[in-house]
Amino acid sequence: MTHEEFEKAAGYWKKKDAAGKKMDRGTLTAAMETYIQAHNTCALATGAGTFVRCTPIEYSWHDGAFWIFSEGGLKFFALERNKNVCLAIYDPYEGFGKLNGMQVTGTVEIVEPFCNEYLKAATFKKIPLEALMKLPSPIHLIKMTPKHIDFLSSAFQKQGFDCRQSMEF
Repeated sequence: MTHEEFEKAAGYWKKKDAAGKKMDRGTLTAAMETYIQAHNTCALATGAGTFVRCTPIEYSWHDGAFWIFSEGGLKFFALERNKNVCLAIYDPYEGFGKLNGMQVTGTVEIVEPFCNEYLKAATFKKIPLEALMKLPSPIHLIKMTPKHIDFLSSAFQKQGFDCRQSMEF
């Protein structure tokens, strides 16, 4: 592909979104919350320089953030260097009329083990504090705060909206 072809492909959704029928923020927020709550696993993409990693991992959603407990792994190599991440939540592909998926970009912070925020997330996740305290090293808690969400759902078209909806936070 030429540079111009790459630019055209990269701008596809921006051009299409400009002409699309948008949901009001309240309706879109409710749809996003419902979709996020209906799932518990995402693909978390991290990167720094030439290093990239995409990790399938469980999450919980509350207080306007994604909360991810993790023992460790190479994602932390990137997270130390770059707090910008992207996560994807999606349904299995069953055809164009049944598309459902979400891409969330945002920033992360590593929550200090056993601080109030950590304990609240563990309680929400129903992880016993006693079990966490017995581990030889603490489980890390990643808090991902969304900055932008792109949500694709075929159901939106049935409601008279464009199938792709976006929201800035």
